[in-house]
Amino acid sequence: MAVQSEHHKNDQHKNERLKMKVSSSATSRKNPKRNQLGQANLHLDRPATIEDFLAEQHQQDLLRFITCGSVDDGKSTLIGRLLWEAQQLFDDQLAALQNESKKYGTQGQEIDFALLVDGLSAEREQGITIDVAYRFFATSKRKFIVADTPGHEQYTRNMVTGASTADVAVLLVDARAGLLTQTRRHAYLASLVGIRHVVLAINKMDLVGFVAQTYASICQAFEYFAKPLGFASITPIPLSALKGDNITQRSSNMPWYNGPTLIGYLETVETTETVDGTHTTATLSTHSTETIGGMNTIETLSSHATRHANANATTERNTAYPMVFPVQWVNRPDANFRGFSGTVAQGTIAVGDTIRVTASGQTANVAEIITMDGQLNNATTGQAVTLKLDREIDASRGDVISLAQAPLEMTDQFEATVVWLHADAGLPGRHYDLKLATQWARASITQIKHRININTLAHEAATQMQLNDIAVCTIATSKPIVFDRYTHCKTLGSFILVDRFTHATMGAGMITHSMRRAQNVHKQSLTVTQVDRERLNGHKGKVVWITGLSGSGKSTLANALEITLHEQGLRTYILDGDNVRHGLNKDLGFTDADRVENIRRIAEVAKLMIDAGMIVMTAFISPFRQEREMARELIGPENFIEVYVDTSLEVCEQRDVKGLYKKARAGSIPNMTGINSPYEAPEKPDYVVSGLAESIEESVTTLSRLFTDQ
Repeated sequence: MAVQSEHHKNDQHKNERLKMKVSSSATSRKNPKRNQLGQANLHLDRPATIEDFLAEQHQQDLLRFITCGSVDDGKSTLIGRLLWEAQQLFDDQLAALQNESKKYGTQGQEIDFALLVDGLSAEREQGITIDVAYRFFATSKRKFIVADTPGHEQYTRNMVTGASTADVAVLLVDARAGLLTQTRRHAYLASLVGIRHVVLAINKMDLVGFVAQTYASICQAFEYFAKPLGFASITPIPLSALKGDNITQRSSNMPWYNGPTLIGYLETVETTETVDGTHTTATLSTHSTETIGGMNTIETLSSHATRHANANATTERNTAYPMVFPVQWVNRPDANFRGFSGTVAQGTIAVGDTIRVTASGQTANVAEIITMDGQLNNATTGQAVTLKLDREIDASRGDVISLAQAPLEMTDQFEATVVWLHADAGLPGRHYDLKLATQWARASITQIKHRININTLAHEAATQMQLNDIAVCTIATSKPIVFDRYTHCKTLGSFILVDRFTHATMGAGMITHSMRRAQNVHKQSLTVTQVDRERLNGHKGKVVWITGLSGSGKSTLANALEITLHEQGLRTYILDGDNVRHGLNKDLGFTDADRVENIRRIAEVAKLMIDAGMIVMTAFISPFRQEREMARELIGPENFIEVYVDTSLEVCEQRDVKGLYKKARAGSIPNMTGINSPYEAPEKPDYVVSGLAESIEESVTTLSRLFTDQ
């Protein structure tokens, strides 16, 4: 009872604040005041009562947009100005902003609007945006959610996060600097995640004297750059976020500009939600084309033909795109109820529909569709529901449900455009965890087809991906997963790659298509199995993975162990690092990417050899922990013995049998493990051989017992 009373008090308090806000807006409308910047506040047609205000909010549609661009182009200032002009600040917030502007502000004695969205202490101290900041505001015509995204290259991952749910991108350009690399990168990323309408907000026009030619030259440069990106419209607007020019009212400082104000554009952009949860965007009005200095600076945003095409595309998508329901949770509150909870990612599902679990092919009929507010006859895109079926089926988190008459596809190889989001390089052959919808699978980049030069959009050769690189890659997964093209379904067409040890997000990708070989290559079942071959050999197949620095004694140990096992009548083989590079891996060098591929190939060969029932000893430096773990998982933990030859770098350099350390110290070898390339020692090896304290004979005796005792 006390809790209910407290909630009631809180609700009363919120309503009082809303009433104060509505009342304040009404007063402002009657008695317009001028602010410290000398500009009149935006006179919004606010309702007179809280009931009218809530009714108006309920009827309005919602536009999501982002501000993006290079660092210090004024993104946070622009959003702060919008919030202020839209009268979304209470008196206490405005007072706090004035005080913080004096402490952290970068605008002298004037209000620093950027502080309204830069909330982290590090952001205020450095005067930059680090994390994505979401803000809600509304006018009498529309509600908005704006994402303020960081401009620094190292925080590009946060920009991708903000852009992934946006309908429109407001791309800011500093009029003094023009288009920068990060400006182009953000424009490309906006196109990549499916944003089709861009406002080219040419900011800080006050600092270039409101010169039309500056505006026109930037428009021309961006129009040339953006031609291949496929934007449906680009709307250039010259403005000053700090001074308020062309934000909500047309600027008297730029009489040569006859296009829309920023808020005017945002209020009139019409978004139509499609079946897959994305939005097609058009405008309610067509702006005339203006020419400045012979250059086309304001493009036609839409036409009747464009709107008609968008309508047709939406109709086609609703009929052609299947229902997608990723299972998030099996809802089992008691023994009498079992349902599958999740959000409808695309399409519509109704009671009585026959559904299909994509991976297993099981089917059932929908008996009930349940929500927090009761039961529904049908559910559509974006609705969180629980499906109760008419029969028990085996499904769990990670399964994807579709309509039986519109099944989804599965693949284990596909092509995707990948944005690399981590300082550690992305290497072909290295294994990551891939998350797509609620599905998880082990995955690797099998090939980097090309990297995209963000300045010219040219395709460049690449062997690895660095932070902020954008590349077209082929991806292979450890098992088939449900997928779709990103342009068809964002939920099934987008994924992230996660480091298997640190769990950091390494990259984000958008699927373009499945690889044909994924459908054309099938595993052939064989009559004679590994068990049969092991029975014939008289022992189990094993892999002894010997790792350590060059000169630590790996090959010596492997050779001595094979002699002992061979004398005992066991079938053995050694895969030695140097010997393999004379044939199978002759094409590989010693870069990180080549080392990863080297170990991947060896692991695959070792797997084939234990399938033949043999004992395989591998003597490779194998410097990276991830690749050794990949080999363990590929071969199977029960068949994998990791042996670490623990010999210090100093001892290895003293031995230097091959003279490699001397060459590396002289600078002749650029990628020598232990000198100028890292070695990651095993954390939990199955067996450790001391390179000094323990003799080879002692180590061989211990290891050989692992096979003679089985």
